[in-house]
Amino acid sequence: MSATLAGWLQAIALVGALALCYRPLGDYIARLLTTAKHLRAEKALYRLVGVDGDADQRWPVYLRSVLAFSTLSVLFLYGLIRLQTHLLLSLGVPEMEAHQAWNTAISFTANTNWQSYSGESAMGHLVQMTGLAVQNFVSAAVGIAVVAALIRGFTRNRTDRVGNFWVDLTRISLRLLLPIAIVFALVLAANGVVQNFHGFHEVGTLTGAQQAIPGGPVASQEVIKLLGTNGGGFYNANSAHPFENPTGFTNLVEIFLILVIAFSLPRTFGRMVGDHRQGYAIVAVMGLFWVASAALITFFEHQHGGTALQAAGAAMEGKEQRLGIAGSSLFAASTTLTSTGAVNSFHDSYSPFGGGLAIFNMMLGEIAPGGTGSGLYGMLILAIVAVFVAGLMVGRTPEYLGKKLGGREMKFASLYILTTPTIVLIGAGTAIALPGERAGMLNSGAHGFSEVLYAFTSAANNNGSAFAGITVNTTWYDTALGLAMVFGRFLPMVFVLALAGSLAKQQPVPASAGTLPTHKPLFVGLLSGVVLIVVGLTYFPALALGPIAEGLH
Repeated sequence: MSATLAGWLQAIALVGALALCYRPLGDYIARLLTTAKHLRAEKALYRLVGVDGDADQRWPVYLRSVLAFSTLSVLFLYGLIRLQTHLLLSLGVPEMEAHQAWNTAISFTANTNWQSYSGESAMGHLVQMTGLAVQNFVSAAVGIAVVAALIRGFTRNRTDRVGNFWVDLTRISLRLLLPIAIVFALVLAANGVVQNFHGFHEVGTLTGAQQAIPGGPVASQEVIKLLGTNGGGFYNANSAHPFENPTGFTNLVEIFLILVIAFSLPRTFGRMVGDHRQGYAIVAVMGLFWVASAALITFFEHQHGGTALQAAGAAMEGKEQRLGIAGSSLFAASTTLTSTGAVNSFHDSYSPFGGGLAIFNMMLGEIAPGGTGSGLYGMLILAIVAVFVAGLMVGRTPEYLGKKLGGREMKFASLYILTTPTIVLIGAGTAIALPGERAGMLNSGAHGFSEVLYAFTSAANNNGSAFAGITVNTTWYDTALGLAMVFGRFLPMVFVLALAGSLAKQQPVPASAGTLPTHKPLFVGLLSGVVLIVVGLTYFPALALGPIAEGLH
C-alpha cells in the first residue's frame, strides 16, 4: 500500500468515526447539561462541599466559582509537586525548583499541560495520578462548563442565572470524561500502550540481563490527556514514544480522542438552542479549517528540495517511521487546532510552511474544533462578530438566535478577541528583546524567532505543544509562560461569562425578513471569512518575520 493511499484511508476512517459520534455524543452531553436529576455520587459530592445542586448562579458567582476552584487547584498541585520527594511513590525523583513547579501547576490547571521537564524523570507516580491526571479531567470539564453557561445565555430569557458551576463540573467529570477514559484506556492498553503501577517494568533481555525501562500508568494518563485535549506526557517524546503510541492504529485512536468531544459539542449547542441547523453550521466551519490544515501540512511535508529529503521521499526528519508523513501531519493539525499539545513528531523539524501552519492553527484561537468547550465558545464569539459585521452591511441592529447584539455584547466579544494576541505578541516581543532570553534559542534568524513565537502562542492559547529548539526551563521563561497561560485561560472566560449573563437578561426578538439566517452556507462562508480576517491577519506581521520569511528564503 502506498503512503498516499494509507494517508487517505486514515483520514476517511477518522472522519467516519467522528461523524458516527457527532449526534449520539452531542445529544448525550446536552441531556447531561440540562437534566434536573442528580446521581447519588453527585449528591454525595455536593453535600461534601456544601453545594445546593438545584440552585442556579448569576454569572459573577459562576465566574467566582471557576476562579476559586482553579486557584485552589493551582495551590494544591504546586504543594504536591514541591513535596513529592517526601510522599509515597515518588520513585526518588529530585525536588522540582520553585519556578518550574509554579509553571507546571499553572499549566495543568489552565488545561495547557506545557512541560519544561521530562515526565518520567521529574514526576513520581503519586503526583502523576493524583495531581496531573486529575487536572487533565477537571480543567477540561471547566471549559465545557463555561460554554454550557454561554449556551444558556442564548436559551434563557429575562434572568440573571446561567447555571451552577459545581453541578456542571461534577457531571461532566463523572458522566462524560471518566467513562470514555476508562473504555479507551483499555483499548490502548490492549494495543500495546504500557499500563502498570511500578517504578520499573522489565522488558526483553540485554546481553543476558534484564533491561529496566521506566514505566507507569501511561495508558490511562494517555487517554485522559487526549480526551481532555491536554498536552503533556509521561515520556519526553510524548506520543512519538512507542510505549505511548506503538502503532498506526493507536495513533488513529489518539487523534480520534483529541477531536471527538470538541467536534460533538456543536450538536450539543444546536440541541440546547432548539435548532440543530445552528450546530451543523458551526461544525461545518470547524470541519473546513481542520480539513484544510491537515491537507496543507501533509502537502508541505511532502515537498522535498534537499538531497536528504529527496532520498527519504518526504521531510521525515523528526517523524516516526512507523507513523509516516500522513499520520504525523494529521496528528499535528489536530493537536494544534485543539488545545491538546500532545505530539507524535518534532514540530521544530517540520518544513517552514508546515511548521508555520501549526503556529497559525493555534493563532486562530484553536476553534476548529478547539479545546473541550473553549473551542466552541471561541467559535460562538466569532459567530457573534460575523453577525455584527453582516448587520453593519445592511444597516440594522444585529441579532443572533433571537438575542440583540448591542454595544455591551460587542465589547465583551472584542475584548475576548484582543486578549490572546496581546499576550502572545507582548510575550514574544519581550523575549526577543532580552539578550539573555534570546540566547536560549538554539537557532538564529527566522527559525529562532518561530521557536519563541510558538512558545508564547502555545502558552496563551493553552495548547501545550512546543516547537522545541528553545531552552525554556529558566526562571524568566517559566514565569512569563506561566503568566501567559493564566491570562490566556481565565481572562477570556471572564468575557464569555459576562456575555452569557448579558444575553440571558434579554427578551428574545422574533425573527423577521431582515434577520440573517445563521444556519445556511452563506453564513458558513461569512464566519469562515471572519475567522481568517479578524483573527488570522492579526498575527500576519509576526508570521512574516518567522515561518514565512524562512519558507521564502
